[in-house]
Amino acid sequence: MAERSFYDLSIHSVPDGKNTVQELVSMAKHLGFAGIGLSNHSTAEGLLKSDGIEGFDIFRTVEIVASNPSKLHGLVGKYRNNVDVLAVHGGDEGINRAALENSNVDVLLHPSTPKGSGLNHVLAKSASENNVAIAFDIDSLIMSRGGRRVHSLSHFRDYLALSRKYDVPMLLTSNASSIFGLRAPREIIALAVLFGMEKDEAIMALSETPLGIVQNKRHDKNYVCEGVEILEPSLSVQEDE
Repeated sequence: MAERSFYDLSIHSVPDGKNTVQELVSMAKHLGFAGIGLSNHSTAEGLLKSDGIEGFDIFRTVEIVASNPSKLHGLVGKYRNNVDVLAVHGGDEGINRAALENSNVDVLLHPSTPKGSGLNHVLAKSASENNVAIAFDIDSLIMSRGGRRVHSLSHFRDYLALSRKYDVPMLLTSNASSIFGLRAPREIIALAVLFGMEKDEAIMALSETPLGIVQNKRHDKNYVCEGVEILEPSLSVQEDE
């Protein structure tokens, strides 16, 4: 595990959270992370603008909060080119569907609704087709008690089964809003094993998958889509006179 680089893409700084970027970075480095995503809500005051420090990556992330699918699509268009990771705060059936059907979305956070897990076979298939990752927020296990924790565990098992069946990318995140909400990679992986993830799946959800999301969105300006790139126009061939 020591040879892996771990990344938590859902961490909230002031004004969303209680700690500054510097405080969160210091704690994350101490816990063994190679980078974090500063994931304040779109309802907060602007995007965080941190460039990272030597030996540690800071990814600019936004967690979009929208009241309906139409507003969601508008916010996706507004933020897509300004962030490394674009996440959507789910919890509504229409928002979940709109997020998972949009290939410009990277991650769906908190998909559970008052009626259930918020995901089904149709939505999981859309997530796979559009390469939208499903986040497993371990904060909902650590901070909840009693029936709420039982529901979270049940939903996580549903997400896991659907993700495996349809090959949906999986992320493990802390959703930390302070330095006290951060957890070391080995602790997050151990919690994931409790709700059914294999150790290798949990490691990937905290290493290769988050890094892959960031790398996929950092193509240069000539990138169109996988396998398609705009090339500089060559000199035209003169026609025979």
